[in-house]
Amino acid sequence: MHLSHEEEEYNLSLSKFESMLKTNKVFFFDSEEFEEIILHYLDMGKANLAKKALKLGLEQHPKSTGLKLVQVEMLIYDDKLEQAEKLLNELYAIEPTNEEIFIQKANIYSKRDQHEKAVEFLEQALTLTDDYADVYNLIGMEYLFMDNLEKAKENFIKCLEEDFEDQSALYNVVYCFEFLDQNLEAIEYLKTYIDRNPYSEIAWHQSGRLYYGIKDYENAVRAFEFSTYIDDEFIGAFMEKGKALERLKRYDEAIESYNRTIELDDPTSYALLRIGKCYEKLGNKNEALNYFNKTVHEDPLLDKGWIAITDFYVRQKNHQKALYYVNKALAIDDQNKLYWKRYASINKELNNFEEAEYGYKKAVEYGDCQMDTWLFWIDMMYEMGEYNNAILALVQASEFFQNEYEIEYRLAGLHHMLNENEKGNYHLVIACTINFKNHTILKDLFPQVWDKKEVQDYIQKHNKLD
Repeated sequence: MHLSHEEEEYNLSLSKFESMLKTNKVFFFDSEEFEEIILHYLDMGKANLAKKALKLGLEQHPKSTGLKLVQVEMLIYDDKLEQAEKLLNELYAIEPTNEEIFIQKANIYSKRDQHEKAVEFLEQALTLTDDYADVYNLIGMEYLFMDNLEKAKENFIKCLEEDFEDQSALYNVVYCFEFLDQNLEAIEYLKTYIDRNPYSEIAWHQSGRLYYGIKDYENAVRAFEFSTYIDDEFIGAFMEKGKALERLKRYDEAIESYNRTIELDDPTSYALLRIGKCYEKLGNKNEALNYFNKTVHEDPLLDKGWIAITDFYVRQKNHQKALYYVNKALAIDDQNKLYWKRYASINKELNNFEEAEYGYKKAVEYGDCQMDTWLFWIDMMYEMGEYNNAILALVQASEFFQNEYEIEYRLAGLHHMLNENEKGNYHLVIACTINFKNHTILKDLFPQVWDKKEVQDYIQKHNKLD
């Protein structure tokens, strides 16, 4: 690969410095070379080597403002804020118009969580700098720390007006729009940005995400496609495009998009899972199952993979296999209410009432607020002859679901089963008042109660009134 003259000089300086460390010889470097060497080691996370370079640099160039500012940066990094501030004050006395002094003062106040003060120093830096983009970006970050998203957005936009290729500012401005629930405004902003920078794959990708968020899947696909035309190895854009194509029921194209991510990098369990789902939608059961199995082979701890296989076998009415796979998912996430409900439903189909009751109970414990889950749980207790427990659960359910006829008819039936006829009739009155049309629920669930004369008399009486 051909290196520029500057890159060759930089690599030569670095090699020369490392050679000096190994041989204990002392070579001369100009102050800018030292700055580049120090920043290189800081970027690499090699703080000790950076400190060695700084020490040698200051020995050779004791009056270098550039090196002293790097020293300030390192002091701030080490949380030695008072030392950094003292050194900055000394530098300010020498170079009062050096914008980097104000930027580092802002950095100190930011570390102290005094973000408004940091902004004041950055605004002073704006009056002295030629690099407006960098300072606007820093001001935007300070406003983010203060949770002032409008001001942050405003400054990131200013940053992009100065340097439209600043990708971090682009991501941040979109984040601000989204946080402020201004998705449509974000889309409009990105249109104007793309007019200036049409070959920004990031801007097209972010547009696609925003269109997807407002369920405009056609425009989302279009934006993701432009992103992949610009960068044909942009895995994220291919993945998002696949999701949007799924929403449009264009499953063959979605599979193609997901497969592209696998060609570009190692297969991800997510891509394999989505391909399996697409094949299932296309009615290709063998390929669907094949990809679901690939998913769990790729990532055995991905519970969603095991659940996909579970649901596949449920749809095939192979409940024994479905039970095996739902247990795999529960072994990974045993606090998932949806998995427990599946476990319960499968066991119910297999007439494993005890296990089904346990599953519905766990689903409720972990926050399932669906009334049908409560009723399935209660019906399982009834099937097992646990009438008192079923009544207790119904009373608890009635606190969440008030004036529900399905609860009241069950309470009526269960109390009659326990020969608590007065209580049974009380709930029967309430049930018929709420919804007489569905009174045959009592016959379906409690045929022996339905046949009782006093129950029939009351129903006939209410029928006449109704």
